[in-house]
Amino acid sequence: MSGEAGSSDGDNKVSRVIRIGTRKSQLARIQTDSVAEKLKELYPDIQVEIIGMTTTGDKILDTALSKIGEKSLFTKELENALERNEVDLVVHSLKDLPTTLPPGFTIAAVLKRENPFDAVVLHPKHAGKSLDTLPENSVIGTSSLRRAAQLKKRFPHLQFKDIRGNLNTRLKKLDEKEDFAAIILAAAGLKRMGWENRTSQILLPTDCMYAVGQGALAVEARARDADILDMLSVLHHSDTVLRCIAERAFLRHLEGGCSVPVAVHTEIKDEQVRTLYLTGAVYSLDGSESLKETMQTSVTASDKFPEEVDDLVQRVGVTAKKISGEAQDRAEQLGVDLAKLLLSKGAKEILTVARQLNDAR
Repeated sequence: MSGEAGSSDGDNKVSRVIRIGTRKSQLARIQTDSVAEKLKELYPDIQVEIIGMTTTGDKILDTALSKIGEKSLFTKELENALERNEVDLVVHSLKDLPTTLPPGFTIAAVLKRENPFDAVVLHPKHAGKSLDTLPENSVIGTSSLRRAAQLKKRFPHLQFKDIRGNLNTRLKKLDEKEDFAAIILAAAGLKRMGWENRTSQILLPTDCMYAVGQGALAVEARARDADILDMLSVLHHSDTVLRCIAERAFLRHLEGGCSVPVAVHTEIKDEQVRTLYLTGAVYSLDGSESLKETMQTSVTASDKFPEEVDDLVQRVGVTAKKISGEAQDRAEQLGVDLAKLLLSKGAKEILTVARQLNDAR
């Protein structure tokens, strides 16, 4: 086992110490603590140590995320600690994890997704309004090209400006200055922080589709640590895993990242067979050009395949051995097929121009 031995109790039983790496922000700690609590409930004999770290993305606060050009802004330092055996697992927001992980790592758990939609938080002086009713040329803060591209087209009377920092910092910038009429944040983050009362408006997919993996927590581990993978596998939430595999496969095949506006919406419906629907879209930076399509696939496992699979196959970085491999394969293929459809209609050109214009800003 890779974890260190803890102290023995009166029965001479040695408890295992599991070290969890996390970013130091309040939201990251809340997310990590929630995973630690679940593990302690499931495995009462383990001890959990939480080790906070500062990532590149936490340090660079004066540059838009899309301009930094680093794919693992919020994950690299955590993965370095994992590689050096300083921690046994790390907790991330899944949307921060690149669709291709470094060799030797895997996403060993994807927890049940919170609300994946985006939320509008208004400056107190605009209480009761919505994006539709804000005054002409009101400035909206967001560090996301995906949000800005969709909202510029949907709300042409508004202006959009970068805002960086953790949730606490961004809310403080909103409330204490007059720079922004509103900011756009992930609804899941507001809920986890206990700040749902600040949500003025939830943006439904008709206004703004969300980021790949948004609202889901991922636990990353070393791919060779079979005991840790076993321990974490019970945290997987089947529907969330299938939705996020489809989303990540879509993004990976498009070769997208935070430097281009790509958005998704997924749902699983119980029809005659369980069906996974994936809507994916790409946008120009100003939202004037876009391509959007929806495809679906059955994620009902057939009788000839066991529901539980014991392989350690990674699908877009995810190892989920207790979820039907057939269903996972179909979800991954759905993402690839949808990306191919958009590419055949000109998505590559839209994304290439978006990337070039972003680099030139």
